[in-house]
Amino acid sequence: MQKNRTLKGLLTVSAVAAMFSAFGVQAQTSATATGQNAAQTGTGTGTQQTPNKSGKTTAAGAMGNSNSTGMESRPDAAASHSSSMGQSGASGATASSSGKLSSGDEKALKDMAQADINEVAAGKIAQTKAQSSDVKAYAQQMIDDHGQALTKVQAVAQQKGVTLPTEPDAAHKAMAAKLEKLSGDAFDKAYMQNGGVKDHSAVHKKLMADIKKIKDADVKAVADAHAPVVEQHLKAAQQMASTKTGTSAGK
Repeated sequence: MQKNRTLKGLLTVSAVAAMFSAFGVQAQTSATATGQNAAQTGTGTGTQQTPNKSGKTTAAGAMGNSNSTGMESRPDAAASHSSSMGQSGASGATASSSGKLSSGDEKALKDMAQADINEVAAGKIAQTKAQSSDVKAYAQQMIDDHGQALTKVQAVAQQKGVTLPTEPDAAHKAMAAKLEKLSGDAFDKAYMQNGGVKDHSAVHKKLMADIKKIKDADVKAVADAHAPVVEQHLKAAQQMASTKTGTSAGK
């Protein structure tokens, strides 16, 4: 009986030991599998993370950031440069358009304005007192052409800050007083001799001399525009003086 109990106890112990041994093997196997899975997971994660840090993904990200920054910063820099250039250009244009003229250029503007004013005033007198239709037509041309020329001179003068004369000079006021006392053929002759040939000859000579000395581009442009007009008026007056119309009628 005692041997049976002892044998039964050994069997029980062996069974328990075998069960614990099997459980341990299973636990170890499970732990090994878990470790392997973890290792694999870690390896997989590492494999995915590595490109993020040093592979193409990171390179693309870096390029994206670089491109984004570059695209944002370059236009800003260009805009800043453009703004600076625009302000500089505007300042330059303002300085060019409103800069103080030399005394010679300022005098040239005033001389042109004075000549235009004188011719318009004389032409208006001739429109009411001239006898010849040709003289009246010439006078009207003086009013139109010199009126337009005066407008151009006034525009440049305003731009440059130059104050121009607004009425005929003393010599032409005196001439106007004399013309007012004349009539008929005498008036036509006096007007064409003074307002036609004499005035335009003097103005043309002075204008040609001024054009060679003018420094400001705007003043030179308006002087260049005046020159052919004055020349045409002078030739017309000379031609009328040599024919049987206008001034020749009084001879």
